[in-house]
Amino acid sequence: MTASLVSTLFVSLDGVVEIDPAWHFPYFDDNMAAAVDEDYQDVDALLLGRVTYDSFAGAWPERETAGGEDAEFAARLGDMRKVVATRGDQDLGWRHVERLDGDLVDAVRALKEEPGVGKVLVPGSISVVRQLLAAGLLDELRLLVHPVAARTGERLFDEGEPVYPLALVRSESYPTGVVRLVYTPAEPPAEVTYDDVAGKVPSGDD
Repeated sequence: MTASLVSTLFVSLDGVVEIDPAWHFPYFDDNMAAAVDEDYQDVDALLLGRVTYDSFAGAWPERETAGGEDAEFAARLGDMRKVVATRGDQDLGWRHVERLDGDLVDAVRALKEEPGVGKVLVPGSISVVRQLLAAGLLDELRLLVHPVAARTGERLFDEGEPVYPLALVRSESYPTGVVRLVYTPAEPPAEVTYDDVAGKVPSGDD
């Protein structure tokens, strides 16, 4: 059975996924923490781009060592298998970490077919997610949408073709105004023109 490949992202209303703590942390509550915890359950491998990996490796090992409130989650990350998409050959400097060899798409296809791998989670890693979407390899896109327009920063979806039809399979709203949206890839909708929907236009009657 092929593993499920899941992307999880924090995102602003205007599509920015390059996180700024100034607009992210004010909305991080117990509900969002529970959503993140769910994302990391039953994960057999983390797939990370180099920028996201460097961010993780630069923070979580120290948090584990410090023994603070987040040490348990830090240890959980450390114990997970981590597969990093990188062209560099530097020491990645964390336990249970390996490089993704060769072409990203081919290597991810192989990872999904590995025996014993049932769920691969892609946290952040914008460029990786874009390539997986384009290749049709992503099984779920989980978005925690913050009620803020960031206005600056890198957005998830670049310009190009074709469109990516998605099906909303689950949604949750939190008291902070954050909305969790879970999508799976979908078949393109049937072609519809204005003439097909003209009868649904509001009549203006009270």
